[in-house]
Amino acid sequence: MKIVSAVCQFLKSLTVAFSIYSKIPVPRFNWASDDMKYHLCFFPWVGAVIGAAEWGWFNLYFRVLTAQAVAGDIFASNSLYFALIAFVIPVLITGGFHLDGFLDTMDALHSYGDRQKKLEILKDPHVGAFAVISFSVYILLALAFLSLVKEKSLNLVISVCFSFYISRCLSGLSVLIFPKARPDGMLTTESKTKSSLFVIVILCIQLLAGLWAMSFLAGIKSLIPFAAILLCFLYYYSMSKKHFGGISGDLAGFYVCIAELTSLVSSGICYIL
Repeated sequence: MKIVSAVCQFLKSLTVAFSIYSKIPVPRFNWASDDMKYHLCFFPWVGAVIGAAEWGWFNLYFRVLTAQAVAGDIFASNSLYFALIAFVIPVLITGGFHLDGFLDTMDALHSYGDRQKKLEILKDPHVGAFAVISFSVYILLALAFLSLVKEKSLNLVISVCFSFYISRCLSGLSVLIFPKARPDGMLTTESKTKSSLFVIVILCIQLLAGLWAMSFLAGIKSLIPFAAILLCFLYYYSMSKKHFGGISGDLAGFYVCIAELTSLVSSGICYIL
């Protein structure tokens, strides 16, 4: 019976994680508090799905579409086409879940108000000018470096694919160990688990496993993008504590976005430029 119960708990936690952090269809059921205990263990798995989808698109584009293209074909030399789809894939899988946090955070930071004012802006569903400007810069940077990807850019693509997984490992850890901006937010609810130490250990193991796999497949240079993701993590901690008194769901989403972009930029610099 214990094995059956453990399997059920595993499936429920997996379902909760994918229902919260992605748009991937999963079975629906009424959640109980116990179903939230381990869901953060599976948060990085959403990133793994995104990475797998990006890897699949890379192979489809360069190994199939461009290989069969003829002169003048849209796939023959148009790397921007690859970049646009590659950028959209994470948005489609997550439904823009983390981008919403990025937009709200940029509006709050550029308000230059006091802490309470910034927290109010995080809760405001409206999008301000600074969010639009920041997101435009984000898109242009992402497309610029994604356009550099070529058929032989295997190490770059591997590093970028792993960034979706690694950034979510660290984001999940932050939910459990960083101070919270609000005592009653959704993030606080997600972090309240009797098994927090167990979840922290599992996330750390997954983080180390992801780092090992990335360095094994992409080479020692992949440690540079990983270091960039860690620097973003330190910035995320200091910025959230200074400006907001702790983290929130929006700030956690902000971190995922900047970590992924920083990984892409640093990978491009390492492997292409």
